[in-house]
Amino acid sequence: MKKQLTRQQHLDLYYYMRLNRAAEDTMVKLFRQNKIVGGLYSSLGQEAISVGTAYALEKKDWLAPMIRNIGALLVKGVPPRDIFMQHMAKYDSPTQGKDGTSHFGDLENLHIVSPISMLGDLIPVMAGVAIAGRYLGQKIVAMTWIGDGGSSTGVFHEGLNFAATQKAPFVLILENNLWAYSTPVRRQVPLENLADRAKAYGVASYVVDGNDVAEVYSTAKEAVDRARAGEGPILIEAKTFRRLGHAQHDPAEYVPKEMRAYWEARDPIERHEKFLMSEKLLDANGKKDIEEKINTLLAKEREFAENSPMPPPELAEKGVYCTGDACHKIAAKWERPLAEVMPPKSSVEPVWMVEGYGKGKGASGANAPIHFGDTPADKAADESKPASRAIPKTSVKKLAKAAAPKPAASRKARR
Repeated sequence: MKKQLTRQQHLDLYYYMRLNRAAEDTMVKLFRQNKIVGGLYSSLGQEAISVGTAYALEKKDWLAPMIRNIGALLVKGVPPRDIFMQHMAKYDSPTQGKDGTSHFGDLENLHIVSPISMLGDLIPVMAGVAIAGRYLGQKIVAMTWIGDGGSSTGVFHEGLNFAATQKAPFVLILENNLWAYSTPVRRQVPLENLADRAKAYGVASYVVDGNDVAEVYSTAKEAVDRARAGEGPILIEAKTFRRLGHAQHDPAEYVPKEMRAYWEARDPIERHEKFLMSEKLLDANGKKDIEEKINTLLAKEREFAENSPMPPPELAEKGVYCTGDACHKIAAKWERPLAEVMPPKSSVEPVWMVEGYGKGKGASGANAPIHFGDTPADKAADESKPASRAIPKTSVKKLAKAAAPKPAASRKARR
């Protein structure tokens, strides 16, 4: 997979991973200086997932990050100063100081949906965004992330099933970093691959080395292309490791030292750097140039963030609720003729195909076919017939009559 990428793509992935880590290192310093007012959640060792997956999206596509996906925001075009100011609750932040963590988005320009603290809830939301984009003719793909622990929430399963039944152009990245706070993945899920959970809903899935950024990107690009082509949602399980605690307050002493050492030796940035050097795609001078570029950028962005004022008290009561056009323009952006979604073009024949309905064995071990309406029971029981059939065109009254419960006497006679 790696050699399918261009030199510029490899260098872009390397740059964004380095920027991701350096930006988080800057925020750790701000946190220790009591300049960050909210929580700080590290993605140390997981940068390849955020960067590689977001890099596979087009500008028109939508994403919804979680707390460890700062890399995805940087790839999408969010300047580091916005991330700094957001965590510092500054007036010039995207939420004007109303939030002290990563809860911000950009619906108008960058197509970013704000994170939702209730894990899993972004899945049905982004499935809905994907469906809306298809309805409007925008040909977009929506993407979000979930952790191994979050994949055990009910809304994960509800949302994935919803996306599957609607064939939403949606890509879900499942970051298996081995720990749901302090609970190891083996104590929460009896599966080798969490991607197997997608099978229950007929969703295609991949399992990828989450510490190999080129492999992550190549896999995500294939998934995005498939979703855009109409193949429905796709899940990617990226196997990685959370090298720090849940947040700054968590020393993660529950993690075995041997496990930490194993994964630290597989640092995604160091791995990609060694590959670039071995393939003559990067040399010492090129590495130095990238480091200087990042350091200069972050110094400027940090200075701007620190000089931004705190929000005035009277701002607290403003912008709490959206007031329509006074808040922001709410209007559908159609990219297809409206006639396509209006009668008569939107009308369909009232014929229902029931694929495989009734196929299988009953408790006695015999075939258990089922029949509908005008289809005789003996005909349905014929095992030589296909398991799927179309329900004949019939009136609503006739269908209702066929499905209605039989009189008690009739039921007794059939026993």
